[in-house]
Amino acid sequence: MKKIVIIILLAANHYCFSQEQKQSELSNADKFSAKSGTLIERQFIDIGVVKSIEVKVLKLKDLNDNSSFSALRFEYEYKGGSTYSNDTKVASLDSDEIDGLIKSIKNLQTNVFPSTRTVYTEVTYRSRAGFEAGTFFDVSKGKWSTYLQLEKYDNKSMVFLTAEDFSPLLALIEQAKAKM
Repeated sequence: MKKIVIIILLAANHYCFSQEQKQSELSNADKFSAKSGTLIERQFIDIGVVKSIEVKVLKLKDLNDNSSFSALRFEYEYKGGSTYSNDTKVASLDSDEIDGLIKSIKNLQTNVFPSTRTVYTEVTYRSRAGFEAGTFFDVSKGKWSTYLQLEKYDNKSMVFLTAEDFSPLLALIEQAKAKM
């Protein structure tokens, strides 16, 4: 009987911890949007596209108390093997994370991409909700491979870019920031 009680307590503790962890992986925009007892207006402002990734500004407004929130939004439609398996992958970056992303992209462009490494190396920017922009140095190819991963732990949300794709991406992010 004691073993059953211990197992139930451990399972309940694990469930609570995993729910808390999932909640902490949400962006502030996601948390604002998910508030209960509110009337939320969502506006999606198109900025542009880089390598099939749509860059948008998401403006959220609580119509009950007039509070608002803006975020940078990336959308990518993953096309599976059949016409019925398309899936839209989405990442939201809070407005307070955008300057860090801009700084990171500029750092990649000026300091990382022109360099080489003698061992496999990864360089990544990660948002609080799990969006990742990064690069890895493939020693056998002697070059950096770059990517964006919109959803944490989801390889279908990964889009490979070239180092040159980061310039138009940066321009779109800066345009989005100006429209927030």
